[in-house]
Amino acid sequence: MNVFLFAIILLLIFMTLVFFVALWRKDNSIVDIAYGLAFVLVSWTGFLSYGSSHSRQFLLLTLITIWGLRLATHISLRKRREDGEDPRYRQWRESWGKTFIWRSFLQIFMLQGTIIFLVSLPILLVINKPGGELGTLDLLGLLIWLIGFTFEAVGDWQLLRFKQSSANRGRIIQSGLWRYTRHPNYFGEATLWWGIMLIALNSPSGWLAVISPLLINFLLLKVSGIPMLESKYQGNAEFAAYKNRTNAFFPWMPKPKGE
Repeated sequence: MNVFLFAIILLLIFMTLVFFVALWRKDNSIVDIAYGLAFVLVSWTGFLSYGSSHSRQFLLLTLITIWGLRLATHISLRKRREDGEDPRYRQWRESWGKTFIWRSFLQIFMLQGTIIFLVSLPILLVINKPGGELGTLDLLGLLIWLIGFTFEAVGDWQLLRFKQSSANRGRIIQSGLWRYTRHPNYFGEATLWWGIMLIALNSPSGWLAVISPLLINFLLLKVSGIPMLESKYQGNAEFAAYKNRTNAFFPWMPKPKGE
């Protein structure tokens, strides 16, 4: 068995366990907490089973652990304020009817596991064959990761604080990083995976790592990220004005009000 097959089997087991916990709790949205934790689990167990204590492996392990634990913690804190299951998952629960159980298993948990495997390819490639000593690409990747992580973590924190105030109920955050992009956390998420990909390029088969950030960008820009989130604000005048002034993804100076 190699580290790639090992990761597939581990994710199958882990996501199946999360599925059964979700059935028991009647809350499929716990998969969002499991998402970041799954990367940490796959990375560390893969390293402990197949790693060679190379400095590049330790670098990626550190970055993915920091990112995964922060994300899981953030989503856990966010869920404490919510009333039960996330509305997206609740809608699927209602619309899927009698097919809910098997569709949940395949379309939520197994699909999520597949995405996690593909996105985690950079660390798996480096665990398999770490390449030479740390160099310029590693430093550049680390800097890009730091930019992305800062946007994601600070953006999430600013949004969390904004929503904690009852005065902001029903309003759209337009301050902090959210003044320059409508989705600083998504921009940060996409950016940090490009940084991880650059580090993995030092592996002999590192070019395959490009699958990771390309998939993340596609999901955020075209599928479950920006399109799904912004669809909730259709008909909202405040959001329409905000959307007209502010870039959706890449940070930039907003247009003056009234343009």
